[in-house]
Amino acid sequence: MSASRLLSPGFAAFTLRGMAVRPFKPQNMSNNAAVTADGGEIGRAQALQARACRVAPSVHMNPVLLKPQSDIGAQVVVQGRVVGNAPAREYQSWKPRLMKAVLDSFAHVKAEADLVLVEGAGSPAEINLRQGDIANMGFARASDTPVVLIATSIAAASSLRSSGRRRCSIPRTPH
Repeated sequence: MSASRLLSPGFAAFTLRGMAVRPFKPQNMSNNAAVTADGGEIGRAQALQARACRVAPSVHMNPVLLKPQSDIGAQVVVQGRVVGNAPAREYQSWKPRLMKAVLDSFAHVKAEADLVLVEGAGSPAEINLRQGDIANMGFARASDTPVVLIATSIAAASSLRSSGRRRCSIPRTPH
């Protein structure tokens, strides 16, 4: 089961309890995009999550969408608009400026919600992706967002159990 599907009942449950709930996924890689009312693009999963929250999808719910164009590159969509194409290696250098857009979008989403459920991308245990991370623990630290790790597969659960929480965590260091 994907994390997007796993979170969906939570959106509906909290919404039915009268809370203003919003989905947020800092970075998503998918060719399955949905179009927002203002013509922007976001991941289809975030659009469906917005529906579960009974709100219109917003480009701020998925500020960075990567649409694969080849085995080594993707079209980069930021806050709903195409900003260019980037080979994987080059994309790493984009991350500092993309983090600014991610944090800006998170502030927009957070301002209209009682509860924001944030979905990461990939695994926080992928140490090769930690530098400049805008999708998982790097985002959580930058936005001071509490984290609950949920494994969506047996392999992920085994990895978390065998490596332990400490190895998945980023040590606190001064910025």
